[in-house]
Amino acid sequence: MSNRSVLLPGSLALLLLMLVGLSVGPVDLQFSQLLVADSTDAAVLWQLRMPRVLLAALCGALLAVTGAATQTLFRNPLADPSLIGVSAGAALATVAVVVLGGTMLASHSLLATLGLPLASFSGGVLATLLVMRMASRYRGISMTALLLIGLAINAIAGAFIGALKYVADASALRDASFWLMGRFTEATWWQVLTLCVVLVFVLLLLQRQAGKLNLWLLGAQEAQLLGVDIAATRWLLILCASIGVGVVVAFAGLIGFVGLMVPHLVRIWSGPDNRLLLPQSALVGALLMVLADALSRHLISPSELPVGILTALAGGPFFLLLLHLRYTEAGHA
Repeated sequence: MSNRSVLLPGSLALLLLMLVGLSVGPVDLQFSQLLVADSTDAAVLWQLRMPRVLLAALCGALLAVTGAATQTLFRNPLADPSLIGVSAGAALATVAVVVLGGTMLASHSLLATLGLPLASFSGGVLATLLVMRMASRYRGISMTALLLIGLAINAIAGAFIGALKYVADASALRDASFWLMGRFTEATWWQVLTLCVVLVFVLLLLQRQAGKLNLWLLGAQEAQLLGVDIAATRWLLILCASIGVGVVVAFAGLIGFVGLMVPHLVRIWSGPDNRLLLPQSALVGALLMVLADALSRHLISPSELPVGILTALAGGPFFLLLLHLRYTEAGHA
């Protein structure tokens, strides 16, 4: 399918779903009060629900695009951005700040606003650079070495997170646990603006190189013979994945399986062409995340279910299905 035949109806569906998301919550908004400047309904809409819905859409789009980039990097539809260590590094840095610096965060409002996102983003990028540095010691950068080192870094970070949670007090443990489950409860307009800038940067950067990314799918040696700079393309994909996932984890916590599910779904009707895959993945990712956020607020209202739980409940069976189909096809080949 062409981009036009998917993006136009998809954008309309996203708009309708966002309107549904704006109407979901413990407070029933009165339409007549939404335009009254000092009304509670207007404050709830513009200060709470609107940035939350937009943040969910942008996070879903970024996770889907970075998922497509990671699957192109490994030339494997079962790959996920967490394989290069960015999610684990961001999670470890954030939990460390919550557990070890909780008192300082509570006493400084500016530090509480910027400290956690900066720590999370920095931890994700540093973990990715560490994985790349270690992988480069083995005959350049081997995809196998990159994958295995990334898995090892994830395991080490998970062990440190467990140790930090073990020594945390009740308040810090609760904050860290809820953050690790993924949530949009603290969405703000500056976060929305930041994510919008990052999404545009990542998507445009990848889209401009979509033709070379298609050649990359043929294999490193084949792509090099066709004029693709292998090192530059590899760094482009890793840079986009680490920045995109790092910013999402910084603002919304750990939200799994979106980067795995969405690109695979889009390939069903659009194929592997990155010129179609990247923008359509962004749209479908935004759709799924807005839907997941609306469900998280509706299913156990007036309480709220962490959105990461919903994506895991959907993504886990989906991943098992992918494995089953992949190895079934291999068995018949």
